[in-house]
Amino acid sequence: MGSLAEFDNSYNKIIVGVDEAGRGPLAGPVVAAAVIIIQYFKELDEINDSKKLSEKKREQLFELIKEKCIVGTGIADEKEIDEINILNATFSAMRKAINEVKEKSDFDIVLVDGNHKIRKYEGEQEAVIKGDSKSLSIAAASIVAKVTRDKMMKEMSEEFPEYRFDKHKGYATKLHREILLKKGPCKYHRKTFLSKILGEKENKK
Repeated sequence: MGSLAEFDNSYNKIIVGVDEAGRGPLAGPVVAAAVIIIQYFKELDEINDSKKLSEKKREQLFELIKEKCIVGTGIADEKEIDEINILNATFSAMRKAINEVKEKSDFDIVLVDGNHKIRKYEGEQEAVIKGDSKSLSIAAASIVAKVTRDKMMKEMSEEFPEYRFDKHKGYATKLHREILLKKGPCKYHRKTFLSKILGEKENKK
């Protein structure tokens, strides 16, 4: 059993790990996941911060986590992000994910990745800086959030192939910025994120 599991076990409580994917991109939703690891299984040793895993490995672990753990996901789309800002939209997605878990299981404490506690969440919680490299349940949530969001971006790419969402997942890569300058935004773009790239006037179209 690795040190990530030992970190969680040190609480002697039922833990829900919470993490998000997609705070920084110019397009698509922010996706949060909440995970309770019911019992240890050997593949958990392979879990690490989702950014350090290959796409194939993430997808394999995603299936196992969904099968063997209690999982909730929450989504805040680009409209919600534009309406209430990315930080509030992230908290909204996290609360949705926790509520989904709450319908399936009791728990004692939420551990959330980062340095912000979840606003408007009333239960016991703790923010864990770099939590996805410390806590097994947060690392598992980071995988679920990332794989869920990547799948959504691939679906958007089928609808709007010219934006290449399958390649850059909505992030502000050179390719994505060039496409935006050429074509302007589509309905999945976060309009409040685009002014630096497109200028205020272009973005209001």
